[in-house]
Amino acid sequence: MQTVLKLNLYHSTKLLISPLISNSEMGHHHEPSILLPLLLMITLSLMSGKEVVASRHLLETTVLPAIPELPKVELPSLPTVLPTFPKLELPPLPKAELPPLPDHLPTLQQPELPTLPKPELSGVPHIPALEKPELSPLPEVPKLPELPALPHLSELPKPILPTIPSLPNKIPFPSLSPPLSTTSP
Repeated sequence: MQTVLKLNLYHSTKLLISPLISNSEMGHHHEPSILLPLLLMITLSLMSGKEVVASRHLLETTVLPAIPELPKVELPSLPTVLPTFPKLELPPLPKAELPPLPDHLPTLQQPELPTLPKPELSGVPHIPALEKPELSPLPEVPKLPELPALPHLSELPKPILPTIPSLPNKIPFPSLSPPLSTTSP
């Protein structure tokens, strides 16, 4: 009996741990991918309730120290009249003197471009005219035999379209409120 329990425990443990083991070590186990997220969800759901209860218990039972009141800080009053500062006088800057421009500016010579001789083109070479090919005459198309006349069909009667019945002018709408009763229950 104990060996059967040990084997069952071994196989169930092997199934739970199999997602963590590589596929080369687990030869015959298929679809282990659902077990790890399931195990993670169960573990998180078991842990979350205990932490909330424990933190609430700590907050309720812990006595917090009293915060001492700090004295109010008094700032010195600001002067109402601001002192006057002397105006800064900057020394005058000397004027920049530019040298005078010469009366006569030298002119630059324009560069001369050499003229290229025009090439003499020889006449267009003579191209012989192409001969028009002679086409053979088109073969005659045989005439098709005349088709026999279609038999005369009697005229079909015109189809009668169904008529749509007319709607009444006033349509009674049902009331949504319950009918008023004269007798009381």
